[in-house]
Amino acid sequence: MALTMPEEILLLLLDDQTGKPVGLPGPAGDLAVVGAILMELALAGRIDTDLDGLSVVSAQPTGDPVLDGVLARLAAPGPARTSRGWIQEFAKGGGLLRTQLLERLVQGGVLRRVENRFLWVFPERRYPKVEGRADVEEVRARLRHVLLDDSIPDPRDALLIGLARATALVPLLLSAEEAAKAAPRVERIAALEELSRSLGAATRDIYAALMRQGAIH
Repeated sequence: MALTMPEEILLLLLDDQTGKPVGLPGPAGDLAVVGAILMELALAGRIDTDLDGLSVVSAQPTGDPVLDGVLARLAAPGPARTSRGWIQEFAKGGGLLRTQLLERLVQGGVLRRVENRFLWVFPERRYPKVEGRADVEEVRARLRHVLLDDSIPDPRDALLIGLARATALVPLLLSAEEAAKAAPRVERIAALEELSRSLGAATRDIYAALMRQGAIH
């Protein structure tokens, strides 16, 4: 099945071997997933964004339950919010959005759900990849190739890299040495797409604010 941007971001947030979330602060992943959902809605012609605002262009469902749940909230009557305000609002329910996406990847045969108990007491749920599915490695390998090569990236890959930059997820793609060398290219790619400059910038502002507040270490 063709993966959406939030699904690809989620795959990056899982350890390839164990299926456990990587050791990153929860807010970083939540912000990246929410940003990816809004970018998918923008690419589908449902919303429009700029550096200040976010508006619904069409409330017509996309057929994707996760995207349509977010779209319905965006289209509901209520006070206007900036892109930053909406990202903050949806990130509060980031855990539920992650669970919905994970379960869909299970249903699609990309991941397996494994339930067990930590120290025989605490419930633990993991999502290791299904044997024979290259989706997890393909996402990471594709974005690594974009960052370490001089070719012009696909627009969706440019948006994913912009989100990775905004939420400090680049270390999931590159080693420290590679990231240092590729830093100028990351900046150039993140600036290629208007969506990355609007939603990506809003996401990065929120991430920076959380860092200052000590919510992300």
